[in-house]
Amino acid sequence: MHIKNQQDFWSGLMFVAIGLGFAIFSLGYDMGTPSRMGPGYFPFWLAVCMALLGAVVTLTALRGEATEDSSVGHFDWDILFMIIGSICLYGLMLDHLGLYIATPLLVIFCSLASHEFSLMIAVGNAVFLTVFSWLAFVKGLGLIFPLWPEPFAEWSIAAQILIPVGIVIAVVMLVRRIKGK
Repeated sequence: MHIKNQQDFWSGLMFVAIGLGFAIFSLGYDMGTPSRMGPGYFPFWLAVCMALLGAVVTLTALRGEATEDSSVGHFDWDILFMIIGSICLYGLMLDHLGLYIATPLLVIFCSLASHEFSLMIAVGNAVFLTVFSWLAFVKGLGLIFPLWPEPFAEWSIAAQILIPVGIVIAVVMLVRRIKGK
């Protein structure tokens, strides 16, 4: 069996693996019934659909005609670490810096991972997503998030160290990205 489209093949396998992983993880929750769904019902079936979609994409990649532009290049690990680092930093920042500061920083830091980075687009996205998050989660759903920063003295020791270090690293990357253009 020969892989005709490498990108679709590996993407499909990734969807299958993630879908199966989430399906197995969601089995630890009460499933309930279709009429009275438990907390594991929707995640389980969503994960099953994801795994099935991945299987379809994987099988489709084995058929058809091979194209030159479907090969997979080298994996860019620094982009993966930028995204994961930004999300972890956001988890720390949200409680201490509030929604109005943490969300724009998350969007701008994650935007640094793009090869087509534009500061103006990143700032525009940050403003939009901050307003949307406030409207959807705070006003719409009534979730309680800290909106503004709390005093630095009230932060945990880990937050007092990790948040400034993470922000400095991201700002250095941002400055290097802007100067590189």
